[in-house]
Amino acid sequence: MNDKNQERDVYVAIADPTRRKLLRLLADAEELPLHELTAQFQMGRTAVSKHLTILKEAGLVADRKVGRETRYRLNAAPLREIEDWVSFYRRNKK
Repeated sequence: MNDKNQERDVYVAIADPTRRKLLRLLADAEELPLHELTAQFQMGRTAVSKHLTILKEAGLVADRKVGRETRYRLNAAPLREIEDWVSFYRRNKK
C-alpha cells in the first residue's frame, strides 16, 4: 500500500463480488446515497454499510454527509495498482 491513509489492501477489498458490484454502481454515478445502494442488494443497510467501510478503508470510496444522509462516490486511483500489476503480465505474455 502506497498511501498512509490506506488501512486495507486494495486486492482484498475487491475480492468480494458485493464490493465489486458496489464499485460498478458508483462508477456509473457521480455519487449515490446509502439507501440507493442498499436497494440494489438482497441484504440490509448494515451489511452494505460494512462493505462500503472496507472499500473506504482501501481508499476506493469516499463519503460525505448531506444532512442526515451519507453519500458515496468512487475513488478509482487505488485501482491503478491493480492495473499496473495486470499490465505487467499482459506485456510479458508470450
